[in-house]
Amino acid sequence: MKMPTETRNFWLLVALGGLVTAIGLGAAHFMEIHGHIVTGMTNQVVWGLPHVFAIFMVVAASGVLNVASIGSVFGQPVYKPRAPLSGLLCVALLAGGLMVLMLDLGRPERLVVAATHYNFKSVFAWNVILYSGMVAIVAVYLWTMFERRMNKYSKAAGLAALVWRFVLTTGTGSIFGFLVARQAYQSALLAPLFIVLSFGWGLAVFLVVQAVMYGWNDLQLEDQIRRRLARLLGIFVAASLYLVAVYHLTNLYFARQGAFEAFILRDGGIYPLLFWGGYVLVGSVLPLLLLFHPKFSDTRSTLVAAALVIAGAFAWLFVFIIGGQAFPLEIFPGHVVSSTFADGAIEHYTPSLPEFLLGVGGLGAAFLMTIIGVRVLDFLPRDEAAKA
Repeated sequence: MKMPTETRNFWLLVALGGLVTAIGLGAAHFMEIHGHIVTGMTNQVVWGLPHVFAIFMVVAASGVLNVASIGSVFGQPVYKPRAPLSGLLCVALLAGGLMVLMLDLGRPERLVVAATHYNFKSVFAWNVILYSGMVAIVAVYLWTMFERRMNKYSKAAGLAALVWRFVLTTGTGSIFGFLVARQAYQSALLAPLFIVLSFGWGLAVFLVVQAVMYGWNDLQLEDQIRRRLARLLGIFVAASLYLVAVYHLTNLYFARQGAFEAFILRDGGIYPLLFWGGYVLVGSVLPLLLLFHPKFSDTRSTLVAAALVIAGAFAWLFVFIIGGQAFPLEIFPGHVVSSTFADGAIEHYTPSLPEFLLGVGGLGAAFLMTIIGVRVLDFLPRDEAAKA
């Protein structure tokens, strides 16, 4: 008997997601066997390209749940049909990001130690609790949405998820904000900055996934709803750009940060190029133009803007994570210190293929979970049902 086209396409997508995930796992195994010598990482740049992928997915996982929160907690009817897909994407992105994170750090079998022995003076220990708690809360949240008898608890579960994801993103930003070993970080602004960035990144991911799902099922998103989502994304992008500017202006106010800011914004080669060209122009200015200019008020422009926001997110994270480690640490400000090992030297980092494949493997895992989840349960947003 001939397999229906829809079923065949589903299994093809599952095979594609499984293949990408398997390639990522294979890359992690290759790095585990041969050591960091096969990567571009050094004893100064210890968080490489996989961390860029992982942090993006973790932060976007928090932000994508914003769609569900607006519907359940704040009672906006346009967002309520999108709440289940929002919850699914949150869990899938979080799982993909944590997969990359654990495999990139090495010794993934020791995860059980991190899960059973806590050092509460460590931000990393806090995040073990925050990540697992997030998955549990979102699972309960989805249950209250799908089980009709539990619908009355949906607002309470949504409120708990809203509070928890704020705490989770604060914890992610605090990993860098509390890191005194890098003068590029060490800022109280990083916690609220990551929260605001998560709004735009998460909504951009949601819009891309929703567009693909609608196209797959031959559905058309109502123009009024699209405009509301586009305006919201534009507000998030503008707020993120503003807070990033405040972060750098704050650093420029301190004399000890002047050399670092000059490196990131002007003299650092690839880092200023990615910051101004990748994040500011491609990831912020062009999306704002596409989202707010009347000439570009159509579905394709909104989708392109969302994709550009995601590209800009990767550019900003590369500058923030890699550039922050590449710049030499000034241990004794105002004093000249000399030694025989790399004093004041800018560290050069070139990502290797296994690092890239591991990061893409995390995206493949998130894609695989999303595809299976949508197939098993009804996660497709249905505005007609909401109107009825």
